[in-house]
Parts: sequence; C-alpha cells; structure tokens
Amino acid sequence: MFVRIAGFAHRRRRLALVLWVAVLLGVWGAAAAVGDDYRNERALPGTESQQAADLLAEHGAARAGDTVQIVLHDEGGLRGPGVEQRVKSMLGKVEGLPNVGQVSSPYAEGASALAEGGTIGYATVVLKVPSEDMPKEDTQRILDTAQQAEGDGLRAELGGDAARLLSEGGTGAAEGAGLLAALVILVLMFGTVIAAGLPIVIALFAVGSTVGVIVVASHLFTIADWTPPVMILVGLGVGIDYALLIFARYRAELVRGADPERATVNAMDAAGRSVFFAGCTVIMALLGLVAFGLGSLQGMALSVALTVLVTMVAALTLLPALLGVFGRRFARQFTRRAARRAERGKAPEGTGWRRLAALVQRRPLAALLTAGVLLGALAVPAAGMRLGFSDAGSDETGSTSRQAYDLLSEGFGPGFNGPLLVVTDGGRSDGAKEAASAVSRTLNGTPGVEAAAAPVLTPDGRAATVLAFPTSAPQDEATSDLVGTLRDDVLPELSERNGAHYLVGGATAAAEDYSAKLADRLPVFVAIVVGLSVLLLMAVFRSVLVPLKAALLNLLSIGAALGAMTLVFQEGWFGVEPGPIEAYLPVMVFAIVFGLSMDYEIFLISRIHEEWRRAENDPSRAVREGLAHTGSVITAAGAIMVVIFGAFMLSPERLLQQTGFGMAVAIFVDAIIIRCLIVPAAMELMGRRAWWLPAPLARLLPKVELERH
Repeated sequence: MFVRIAGFAHRRRRLALVLWVAVLLGVWGAAAAVGDDYRNERALPGTESQQAADLLAEHGAARAGDTVQIVLHDEGGLRGPGVEQRVKSMLGKVEGLPNVGQVSSPYAEGASALAEGGTIGYATVVLKVPSEDMPKEDTQRILDTAQQAEGDGLRAELGGDAARLLSEGGTGAAEGAGLLAALVILVLMFGTVIAAGLPIVIALFAVGSTVGVIVVASHLFTIADWTPPVMILVGLGVGIDYALLIFARYRAELVRGADPERATVNAMDAAGRSVFFAGCTVIMALLGLVAFGLGSLQGMALSVALTVLVTMVAALTLLPALLGVFGRRFARQFTRRAARRAERGKAPEGTGWRRLAALVQRRPLAALLTAGVLLGALAVPAAGMRLGFSDAGSDETGSTSRQAYDLLSEGFGPGFNGPLLVVTDGGRSDGAKEAASAVSRTLNGTPGVEAAAAPVLTPDGRAATVLAFPTSAPQDEATSDLVGTLRDDVLPELSERNGAHYLVGGATAAAEDYSAKLADRLPVFVAIVVGLSVLLLMAVFRSVLVPLKAALLNLLSIGAALGAMTLVFQEGWFGVEPGPIEAYLPVMVFAIVFGLSMDYEIFLISRIHEEWRRAENDPSRAVREGLAHTGSVITAAGAIMVVIFGAFMLSPERLLQQTGFGMAVAIFVDAIIIRCLIVPAAMELMGRRAWWLPAPLARLLPKVELERH
C-alpha cells in the first residue's frame, strides 16, 4: 500500500499538488463564508453544581446575561467633592452603550458596593449576552467610557469574564517563533533551505486544512474556542516530525545511490509505515478522551485527532509529490555532500550515536537507574498537583481585569472574587425564604466564610440563592476545602433540621466538580489508552516486553512533565504567577504526549528490529545500529517539537502557556533521556528476550509488517 501511494504521488505530482491546494482553498472558502461558532460547554452532568444550575433554571432563574464590574478607587474617598458626580455621570453614559442592560450604582440606597473606608467601590454592569458572546469592541467601549472619568486621584478598572477577554491575544507570535526555530534546526540538519522547508510546508497544509474544517464543524458540534490553538500546537509539531522522519530516510536512500523515485518509494515503504502506526497511536490516545463525557474535552480530542490524521495523510501523499518536484536537486546536493565528507576523512554519520550506545551498553543498569531516579524525582511534585481554573488573579499584572481583581480583594476580601452560590429548594415550614435565611445565618457562623448575603428568591418564589464569600481567594486550597466542608458537614446537618434541600454551585464550586469528575474517570481513560497502545505495539513488534517497556517509560516522561508543570505554574518557580493547573490539562497532555512518545518509540524500535532481523545473533549490535541510524533524527525531531511547544510560552493565555511548557518538557525528556539513554540500556538488559512472544498470543494477534524485506 505504501509503495503504491508513494509511487502514484511521485509520478502524478502535479495532480497531487493541485488537489491539496484545492482542498486548502476550498475548506477556507467555506470557513470564510460561514464563520466560526465556537462554544464552551459548561454542563457537568451528575455534579452538584450542575444540579444547582438546573434547579435555578427550573424555577425561572436561568442565566440570561453576565455582569462586569467597574471597579473604582480614590484615596480621597469615592464620596469626595466632585468624585461622586463624575462617577454617576460616567455610569449614565455606560448604561447607553451597546449590549448593556442595566447598571447598578455603588451609591444606590441600600447598596453594599463601597468598601469600608469608602476608597474602593464597584458598579455592576448587567450585560444582555453571556460573557463569551460579548463582542470585544463593546467591552472595550465600557472600559474606555469608565476611564474617561479618571483623574485627580480617581482610577477605574473593569473586572469580570468579559473584561478578561480584552487581554487575550492571538497565537501568531508563538507560532511564528516556533516555525522560525524549527526552520533553523532543519537547515542545520539538511544544509539547504528548500529541504528544510518541505516538512514545514507539509505541516502548514495539514494544519491549515484541518483548522478550516473545524471552523465549519463548529456549527454542528460543540467545539471550545481554545481548541484551534491546541490543534495548531500539536499539528505543527506532528506535521514537521512526520515529514522529517520520512525525509531523513529519503536522504539516506539517495546517499546509497538510489534514484529519486526509488528513494521516495523506499523511504515511504520504511519510514512511511512507522509514521502510519505512530499516527494511529496518537489518534487512539486522543480518542480515549471521549471516555470523560465532557463536551468541550470531546470536541478538542476529536479536532486534534483529525489534525493528526490529516497530517499523516499529508506526509504520505503530499511529501512524495514535493520530493518528485525537487528530487533531482536533492540527489545532487546530498550525494555531493556525502562525497565531500568522505574525502575529508570524516567519520560516517551516526558514529557518535554508536559510541553513545556502546557506552550505555557497558553499564546498562547504572544508566537505567540514574535516568530513572532523575525522572522519578521530577515526577514526585505531580502527586501534589491541584486542579482548577485560572481566574483574573492569574492574569497579567498590567491587565485591567487583574487590577480590578486586586482592588476588589483589597477592599472586600480575597473571597469576594469567587463567591459560592448556595441554592435552597423548599423547606418544612415557611418554604424557601425561611430555609434560605437559616442557611445565611449558619454560613455567617461557619469558619472560612467571611460573610453570607441575604437570600434572593427565584421568580416563582419556590427557591432561593445565598451568596457566601470565603475568607480565601478562589484558587486557594482553603476554598476547595470549604466547598467540601459545606457539602459534607454544614449543609446536610441543616437540611436534617428543616427539610430543605441545599446545593453548592457557582463558578468556584463548578471548578471543583470538574476536577473531581476528571479524577473519577482518569483510571478508565489511562486503561483504554495504555491498553490499546500496548496491543498495537505487540502486533507490530511481535513482543511482550517492548510494548510494556514503552508504556512504562511513556508514563514516566508524562509524570516528569506534570511534575515540572506543578513546580512552575502551581508553586510559582521562575517568577510565574502561582495558581492551580487547568483542570483538563493533565489528561489532555497525557493523551497527546503518550501518543507522541510512541512516535519516537516506534521509529527507534522499528529500526532496531530491522537490524535485529538482519543479524539475529547480535542483539547488542542491533541496538547500536538502530540508535546510529535514528539518534540524530529523533533528536532533531524532538528539538523541533520542543521549540514549537516551548514557543507557546509566549502566548498571553495561561492555558496555552501550561500546555506548551508541559509538552515541551515531556518531549525533551522522551527524545533525549528516554530514547537515547534508557531505551538502549533496557534493550541491552533484555537482550534476546526483548523479542519474545508466547505462541498462543502470537496466534491471536494480527501480524503487522513494519519493515521492508
């Protein structure tokens, strides 16, 4: 199959190129015509926070529009001469702006929107639409209008989810920096800009086509707005990697004397098989995320899996066509460079990797234990990882949302930015109102609660809500503990006394529920991903120990990455703002990195297996030759992944920063420490037993040929 595909694409290269260009232009034509309709799925079926939201909707208090806060600060006091009049005039202008439904003044009678001392206060702006649907330009108009009142000591900032969107930027700088760094690495490896550009062209065509498809698909399926950046992140790395693995084999075939078409066919028949099975492992790992049953996570998993699939197809079809266009030029350049290298008496390529493999093989147990202890120590902090969702407290210091957050914390306490919503349903005596008043009194006497507001009845009067303000910030562990205390101890005792039904909801509680739901389903997800990958590798390599080793080492690299993420983003190493790890990030990183790690495993072990079948009496030589032929390619591919993923640290979004950092660490560990040190040591220790497969299992498993014969 791989020979036929490569031969057809090489011979009919103009047709292949025209088809790919047509696909790219057609997809983006459709995407431009319909636009996107990204939706962040908020539903958490079966959780208490979702039950609270459903109960409010049932009683006519469903969420219509969100709010933003105009936070005001004046050291002379907000009731100072002229200040109050300027603020009221400004609020009147805000009320007339687009998508603004209502404005509550901090000076209204009975309002509690002025902090003690009167230097900090806030006005609540009720929007006509949810925050994610609020156009940025309309939010910017609110901020600009508010700041027109500034001067003579008065300061105005804008808080709320819609205000946070103002500081979000595109990922263009990160993508550009990553591609530029990848191009530099490829030029150093191949010595020519054209050769270095081919893997990047493959990645751009694949990612561009898939993102366009997702734009159209967002009208039919639930796809979160953070999905495209993750697709670009993974697609660029995988696309360049897959093309690089094939192109490196193509160059080797040219140097051996094959003509360009034969070199293309041989490269696709060998490295193309590795790319195909490597892509399958990534797709399987991503599809395992469907087991969590969470809308946004499922949409992301399917979108990224589609990206990997299209990238794999591009590497198997578009790359042979491009090699057909530039093949004769490459043949001259690569063979001439190899001849000059031989004339200068330089050692053949791969000599350094043979020496490294031989060094590891002399002390395999020492190398294995040293690297294992190092990675194990790095993985230890992951045990203390705290999951949640970042809020304005994690935004950039200079952003208006962060400054509003800090002012509200200073004036009203750290828990003001993340109140808990206690929903009351019914009661034995005077119904919801009395039951809600009882919970308000109880909460005001509960440790960890700064204050509880008066009850607010739903439109039908049969349910009520009470806002409880914690003494700790929304992202603090103490707030998580408070949610558990209220649900497990305080509210059940009160419910037994008055018969009312209490539920803890709101954004802070929903983050806790999301994290708990992920933790509950994590074992099933890991079992699916690891189990399917092990079975696939058993069929490919006809071995039991090699797949088990691969799974164990992949888990070790992922653990090291999660540990590093915990130290940097949760503990605040290197000056990073500390906070929880985004709730869905560990499982997302697990799925993507587990699949990508299998890429390098398949590429290295397939070459070792190829050498083993040539000389079955010398497993040590097979390991040395396998590393000699793949070490430089794996290192270059890993370096490209690291720079592309690491470039996303330049993104202003914390989610992308954490994703890029975690995946960069995992790939670095996998490509450098595991594939170049631990795997050769482990294969040396296993020797011939590495290729052992019990006869009954051999009969059950399908036989998959990964190498040419």
